[in-house]
Order: sequence, then C-alpha cells, then structure tokens
Amino acid sequence: MLNMLLTADAVTETADVVTATTTEVVKEATHLIIPSFLQGYVDKAVEVIVVAVLTFIVVKVVLGALNHLMERMGVELTLQKFIKNVARFVAYFLLILIIAGQVGINTSSVVALASVLSAAFALAAQGALGNLFGGILLLITKPFLVGDYVIAGGVEGTVLEIGLLNTRMNTIDNKRVSVPNGTISSTTITNCSTEGKRRVDIKITASYDAPIPTVKKALMEAIAATDNTLDEPMPPFVRVFSYGESSIEYIIRVWSLNADYWNVYFDLMENIKVYFDKNDVEMTYNHLNVHMMKD
Repeated sequence: MLNMLLTADAVTETADVVTATTTEVVKEATHLIIPSFLQGYVDKAVEVIVVAVLTFIVVKVVLGALNHLMERMGVELTLQKFIKNVARFVAYFLLILIIAGQVGINTSSVVALASVLSAAFALAAQGALGNLFGGILLLITKPFLVGDYVIAGGVEGTVLEIGLLNTRMNTIDNKRVSVPNGTISSTTITNCSTEGKRRVDIKITASYDAPIPTVKKALMEAIAATDNTLDEPMPPFVRVFSYGESSIEYIIRVWSLNADYWNVYFDLMENIKVYFDKNDVEMTYNHLNVHMMKD
C-alpha cells in the first residue's frame, strides 16, 4: 500500500514538473512575439491551454487503458459500453473543472450543484437505477448468456438480449417478454442450458386395481417407444411416488438433450396412454358413482 502511495505521489510530482516546464517554455516563446502589455493575458491563456492539452492527453490514455483492460478481462460488450460512457463523462467533467479552476472560476459551487442534481436524479429514478444495477450485476456474474433457456423473474424462455435495464426473452409460445433486471437479479435464476442435458419429470396416476409391476412395465415400454431419451447420466426411472384417495401416483424420470426436452416430454405423454391401454391399466380421473337401492 505504501509503495502504491509513493508511486502515486511520484506520478503527481512528475506531472506537475512537466506542466510547469511546458508552460514556462511556451511563455518564453510567446514573449518574443507578443507585446509586453498583452503578455499577462497571454501567459494566463498559455497556462490554461497547456493544462487543458496535457489533461486531455491523460484522459485519452486512461480511457484507452481502461478499454484495453476490459477487453482482456472479457467484459460483456454492453457493460463495456456503459463503463466507457460513464468514465468518459466523469473524465471530461473533471477536465472542465480543471480548466475552469485555471481560468479562476470558483468550482466549489459547480461541484455542490452537481451533487444536489445527482441526488435528486437518484431519488426520482430509483426503479430505473435498481434495474441498472441489476443489469450490471447480471453482466458481471453471468448467471446466463444470450441463447440460454432460463426461468427467471417469473418468466421461462430463451434469452435474446441482456440489456442494462431489461432482459428480453422469447417464451416457448413465441412471445417476446422484457423482464426488468432488478426483478431478475433479486429472484432465483434457473439456467436450463448450462449442463447440456435436462431431466424430464412426469407424474402420472393409475388405479389401485392395476398391479404395480404391470403399471411400471407399461411406463417403461412407453419410455422405450419414445425417441431421444438418454441412459446417461442415469437410466430411466419409474417408481411409486404416493398413494392418493382413489389412485396411486407414479413418477417418471428420463434424461434428454436440451434441444430434445419438449419433444421427449410430449412424445412420452402420448405414449403413456397408448401403453396403458395395451396393458389394460386404467388411467384414473375424477368421477362420481351413484348407486340406487330399491326398498
């Protein structure tokens, strides 16, 4: 830490020396061609111009180094653009303050006014700022990328764009949804695309009259008849899940590639009915039996 402070002091001292030396050289050159009664004004103008030029060069170097650093770190392009715009605004604002100070303008009132306006803006735009910080958080932590299928902010779909304020998603029924980043960053995010494979979970009921081995056999046959199911990372799984008031509930778990998830889901749902019928397994449903008795 001490070394960093010493380095910063050395850089500041060097900058002051360079500024002073450059200013003196330019002043001496102007004295040779400018009348003496104008030299005071010219000297002041020279000081302002030299400070402005050197500060502008420093700003350009710093912004270039910042841009290079973000590219090396692999920062998202959207976040890069935002950081560069903010850094450019701050740098040029400081440049204006430095030039104003050289001219002799009292900059303390300008800084105070800027602070008041910033506080007022932050108060008036709390929701937008929350979304902005949420977008920055998403771009830094990268819980999902463009093209991923996610469940976030109460919406399920494919990510089309991660903006600073909103994330645009395309739902499975082809609806374009914009979700505020503040909502996404403050809730649970489920990314279904990172692992490459998804598990299809289906619960189905069958009558108590159907023997459990028969039902499991019918469900395994339905799985075998479904295309694009996988044996890895686990083979198909069929077990009794719970006992209800009028039926037994079974759970089916099969794996598929992300791209095949919905095809496997719907094909398996159709095949279950087909193989229940082939194995004489009754698929239960709510109904009312009325028995009439004669006196």
